[in-house]
Amino acid sequence: MSAPLPQVRGTYQFGAALKDLVWFRAGGVAEVLFRPADADDLAAFFAGKPAGVPITIIGVGSNLLVRDGGIPGVVIRLPAAFGKVEVDGLRVRAGAAALDSAVARKAADAGIAGFEFLRGVPGTIGGALRMNAGCYGSEVKDIFVEATAIDGQGKKHVLSAADMGFVYRKSGVPKDFVFVEAVFEGHGDEPAAVRTRMEELLARREITQPIGAKTGGSTFKNPPGAHAWKLIEDAGCRGLKIGDAMVSDVHCNFLINLGNATAAEIEALGEEVRRRVKETSGIDLEWEIKRVGVAGGES
Repeated sequence: MSAPLPQVRGTYQFGAALKDLVWFRAGGVAEVLFRPADADDLAAFFAGKPAGVPITIIGVGSNLLVRDGGIPGVVIRLPAAFGKVEVDGLRVRAGAAALDSAVARKAADAGIAGFEFLRGVPGTIGGALRMNAGCYGSEVKDIFVEATAIDGQGKKHVLSAADMGFVYRKSGVPKDFVFVEAVFEGHGDEPAAVRTRMEELLARREITQPIGAKTGGSTFKNPPGAHAWKLIEDAGCRGLKIGDAMVSDVHCNFLINLGNATAAEIEALGEEVRRRVKETSGIDLEWEIKRVGVAGGES
């Protein structure tokens, strides 16, 4: 990196391997990996960073494919300090690095219903906010109250539901905003009843999804009026392989790394699935998994 980075209280790691930080267990390195100490440190970094330095935000990598050529510029990953979860009445305040499942369990213990679906959503609150994550008929927008984010100039923003612009698997927040925390609200119920519903959803997920596999979760968004998995199955893609990448035979909308798949193989498999679905149904599947970085050999 030609220009010096600003002094921070967090840490910089140069040439940081990312494959162990993403669920696919594939991909290249980060030119620089930055873990801020707190929200003020993150804001100071943005305010002082050199112009033109590319910034990429990652969480726990549950819905992310890092290409083999790695990610140029600075990759920001919020550490555990951003993972606090607090309850106040029927509201839950969660740091952006808090696991969705941890937030669901905290709400259940407090007798707050409405968060059960988060138990089945992999990843962190930051990613859930960015993509309006959901499953089994519920989405983040259903419990959302407000979120706090830092923009690319280091300014803090408190965002309402209208500001978020939630739609299916997407929010309308500018790409340079980094979420640091959010407030959600549910409704009261007996903790045991909430836990029971939550565990029922989790059991359903374990039966219908390739739990424990090296995967990035649901690969493609459901098109209007259709299910991606059904389109993929009808196109004959169940079990399809390219190298060590395979379409799951448990759930067709999951791509899995059988062991040593490259990011290029995983992405190529996804594109082949898209081609076959387009050929058989006329529908263009849209990637739900975020693909970042450059292909191997690019600079």
